[in-house]
Amino acid sequence: MASEDYEVAYHLWENTPGMGLSSADKPADIVRFLERNPGISQVCLNEDGTLAGTALCGHDGRRGYMYHVAVSSSCRGSGAGREMVTRCLGRLREEGITKCHLMVIEKNDLGRSFWSSVGWQLRDDIVLFSCNS
Repeated sequence: MASEDYEVAYHLWENTPGMGLSSADKPADIVRFLERNPGISQVCLNEDGTLAGTALCGHDGRRGYMYHVAVSSSCRGSGAGREMVTRCLGRLREEGITKCHLMVIEKNDLGRSFWSSVGWQLRDDIVLFSCNS
């Protein structure tokens, strides 16, 4: 994924049920994330070059984090999501990162089902706190 993908990626995220977007998803913030984690985030393109999916992924030097894994409704079930996740995890391993976390909106049943189906474990022992600095 590159900064040039932002506009079409954001359009996909806006139109993906269960996707949580915030002020941290402004172009400058996403570009900074991509620059900080070069070559880890992924996009999937249709044969005609249009965007089929995205997976933002990066790390803090200790743990990996995945955000905005989304596949267009016309491409769901094609394996695009699984492939992007596999590529992200492979890139993290290349950088010595062997554990990855992600957040799913609690009522996002489609997302929860996907992550369970690809072998991710639900952690019910962690509570997320956020702060705007």
